[in-house]
Amino acid sequence: MRYPDGGGLTAEERVRRERVRLAAADLIEAGASDREVARRFRVTRMSANRWRRALASGGRQALVSKGPGGARCKLDADQLRVLEAVLDAGPAAAGWSDQCWTLARIAEVVRRRFGVEYTLAGLDLLLHRIGWSVQVPSRKATERDEEKIAAWKDEQWPVIKRRRRTWVPGSASRTKPARGWAQSRFPWGGV
Repeated sequence: MRYPDGGGLTAEERVRRERVRLAAADLIEAGASDREVARRFRVTRMSANRWRRALASGGRQALVSKGPGGARCKLDADQLRVLEAVLDAGPAAAGWSDQCWTLARIAEVVRRRFGVEYTLAGLDLLLHRIGWSVQVPSRKATERDEEKIAAWKDEQWPVIKRRRRTWVPGSASRTKPARGWAQSRFPWGGV
């Protein structure tokens, strides 16, 4: 999916697929089977059969593209630009003390600014459509202390991330212990 462009297919791709369906209609009207249509246009027989039924019930008009799919956005283009500007400014500019956008907070901003109600799932889809993800921070926290982080990496991380002792291989299996353990307990190699 192409989230920044509203998701779904581009206009050119919708036109191309419509041409394929209408060309298939010519073949269907000439008496071709679903299998022949599917092989000719490299689609499933189920798609060819769906096109055949649509053609029989609604004519060629039933095979014409109906435009982009999905629900219509409740915000217009100008409102989306304003929302992006608010999100870029950060949660502190919108009245929250920390640097964390949540779906609930963004829903509150949308409700206050534009008088529009969104479910959290619908708001998540809207954010993806405009190229945002609430799961990935765009910048580092303002409280971040680079000196403390560097000191922790130098002092604490080596202690935590010690090298594994490789002279005694481990095994999670209770029925088949690691090779080194069996050989050290039973010099003849058997258990």
